[in-house]
Amino acid sequence: MVASAQPAHRPVLLEEVIAGLAIEPAGLYVDGTYGRGGHARAVLAQLGTEGRLVVVDRDPQAIESARQQHGEDPRVRILHAAFDRLGEVVAEGTAAGVLFDLGVSSPQLDDPTRGFSFMRDGPLDMRMDPSRGQNAADFVASAMESEMARVIAEHGEERFARRIAQAIVRAREDAPITTTARLADVVSSAVPARSREPGKHPATRTFQALRIHVNRELELIDRGLDAALAALGVDGRLAVISFHSLEDRRVKRFMRRHADEDPMWRGMPNVPEAARPRLALVGKAQHAADSEVAENPRARSAVLRVARKVRA
Repeated sequence: MVASAQPAHRPVLLEEVIAGLAIEPAGLYVDGTYGRGGHARAVLAQLGTEGRLVVVDRDPQAIESARQQHGEDPRVRILHAAFDRLGEVVAEGTAAGVLFDLGVSSPQLDDPTRGFSFMRDGPLDMRMDPSRGQNAADFVASAMESEMARVIAEHGEERFARRIAQAIVRAREDAPITTTARLADVVSSAVPARSREPGKHPATRTFQALRIHVNRELELIDRGLDAALAALGVDGRLAVISFHSLEDRRVKRFMRRHADEDPMWRGMPNVPEAARPRLALVGKAQHAADSEVAENPRARSAVLRVARKVRA
């Protein structure tokens, strides 16, 4: 097996994730959001020679990193795809654990050429897989004002969504909005100074909304959770890290729905097997400790939820 260099980046809630997955040395595990492999390396460290790890990511740069680090490790299989397609390489009912670390990764945020952040100017792209789909600049250039306002309101939970959409439409009439800095300036001009949140850039929610829309992230979460449940064997663990309320609500609802009996049979004797819970919640939602947040401020909003599959 090939040893790989350990990058400085530290994955969020690492110890909590490893504990939540309750790793079996000979088990099959799936890291559905490889990123730069911090969680994957920790899982591999717990696996024996018979253990297996499937790493999935739709970002070509993440996949290249995975190939460089683990391409010669016979325990590792690498899939360039969104995590809802994990069933293509994991047979139903065979996984001992599945991990999703949702949202944008630190390498994506830190690279201005990817267009995820307004901290440094770059092309307005935001696609997790730059080879596929409509980028953010194209959406901003072509979307009707009403559609843009809806996306910003629903995916960014932005109360000034209509004003921001109007400002974007006016600005694009003068010149195309193709960079992160210009979009951030346009959005900032539309948010009243007296209503801005201390310590938060006024474009934060709009950038989040466009990123979610361009990458269809919420739809992917719903499909990915279903795929993970199908892939897990009985007693397998599902661990999901969310970073904002839109993600966490979906994860929470999914786990609770499958941890309850079918409402039609609730409270009745002799509940049929098909109506019984498929998941059991493992502990409560976990948050990063103050010490981790001090080292990595991005961990502040992270929420980890874990569930165990209790029946096929």
